[in-house]
Amino acid sequence: MHEGSRILTLDNGFHLFTRTVGEGDVKLLCVHGGPGSNHEEFENFGERLAKYGVQVSMYDQLGSFYSDQPDFTKPENQKYLTLDYYLSELEEVRQKLGLDNFYLLGHSWGGLLAQEYALKYGDHLKGVVVMSMIDNIEEYTVHINQLREKTFSKFEVDYMKDVEEHERFDDPKYQELVAQLYKIYVNRHPERAPRHLVETMATPVYNHFSGKQRVCDGWHPEWVGSPS
Repeated sequence: MHEGSRILTLDNGFHLFTRTVGEGDVKLLCVHGGPGSNHEEFENFGERLAKYGVQVSMYDQLGSFYSDQPDFTKPENQKYLTLDYYLSELEEVRQKLGLDNFYLLGHSWGGLLAQEYALKYGDHLKGVVVMSMIDNIEEYTVHINQLREKTFSKFEVDYMKDVEEHERFDDPKYQELVAQLYKIYVNRHPERAPRHLVETMATPVYNHFSGKQRVCDGWHPEWVGSPS
């Protein structure tokens, strides 16, 4: 597989952006998070892994960044906002890139896809890497709310709850409090976070799966990845 950017035409007619960097016998396919983020999460992986002989491939999922962005408010496009779709999309990307006996890395939401992919298409894999994800949203929600109670005064907690109840998530004070909470418990080095990734987030996709609140209240709570 050659280096460079490539547009894949899926069987459903949509187009996905892909990029392959580096050369080597070890093949790594990276699946971005969000949902709704993009391949730039992994843009330095090729350089960092070159000395290990790793060729890195990445892509933007449907609705994200350089890939096609359907109008998901149309009923005919809502069928794509499912785990099954993004799982089948991942398999089609693998096929069209000609990958086999490869490593699959998933970040956050991509980690969910990677685990589901391993269960369904494991014969193609050499290994799976799960990077920075939550495997049980219900447990996470309880935990982060407990941490909020410890971190802020009762007035501040009540203020945040009121904002969330009325969905005023752009409230400046609320955003300030969320940033403080995240800096302590979620993203300890926000200055290193690529602002560009936030600005280019595919909001329709993200909101469908994760909801609009500080904690995930969308589709995500239905999925639990903890081993039984």
